[in-house]
Amino acid sequence: AATLVPVIGAAGSVVLRLGIGAIIMLLVARPRLRGHTRRAWATVALFGVALGLMNWSFYASLARLPIGVAVTIEFIGPLTLAAVLSRKVADLVAVAAAAVGIVMISEALTLPWAQLDFMGIGLALLAGAFWAAYVVLSQRTGAAFPNLDGLAIAMVVALAVVAPFGIGSAAQWDSGVLAKGAAVAVLSSVLPYSFELLALRSLSQQVFGVLLSLEPAVAAIAGLLVLHQRLDVIQLAGMALVVIASVIVMGRGRRPSPSG
Repeated sequence: AATLVPVIGAAGSVVLRLGIGAIIMLLVARPRLRGHTRRAWATVALFGVALGLMNWSFYASLARLPIGVAVTIEFIGPLTLAAVLSRKVADLVAVAAAAVGIVMISEALTLPWAQLDFMGIGLALLAGAFWAAYVVLSQRTGAAFPNLDGLAIAMVVALAVVAPFGIGSAAQWDSGVLAKGAAVAVLSSVLPYSFELLALRSLSQQVFGVLLSLEPAVAAIAGLLVLHQRLDVIQLAGMALVVIASVIVMGRGRRPSPSG
């Protein structure tokens, strides 16, 4: 996605990913559209809106920030949600430590404010807020719809939300772009959701939360190996604070769902 965004834009990348992902999910899930209450439809609609805007704002942040930085900042959303739901003082302290880590990784301590990419930081924070909404709404959608029906419908809604802003890039969708879009759709949507479903049948919520907490570090490694993006010592220390805080909070709290 980080290599696709500069070519067709954040909205175009999300439209391509959600379009291909939605087609696959509809074919696999074959959701039943009848027999649902108005409340269930409202829930899945909000879920789709949160899903679309989460991906759009995150992809927009990738155009301005290293992937490890963007993921770490975004992670403050589900981390804060988990701490608020737990209502434990230790968890709230952990979130405060994570906030310090966010300041460190944003380079606010090492760069003049005029050189900080406040737009990129703001977009990553916005993605985190939508991620938190996604967590809540995904749980409600899962309770209202059987199997993967709700997810398949939500992906269609998400596509409808972003399509007006990204479909204009379709003229640039050559074979290389389509191949990348298909890879992003499968690797970021179809497989992760399926793997999560299988993993949660045998893993405890605590183990799942700890593994999810490693996401910022994994993103930084991917950024280094694939995109050659390097973080300085202060940024790495800030990321470590966020990861440690996440392990503390999510290792004993409610599990969040993965983002896009």
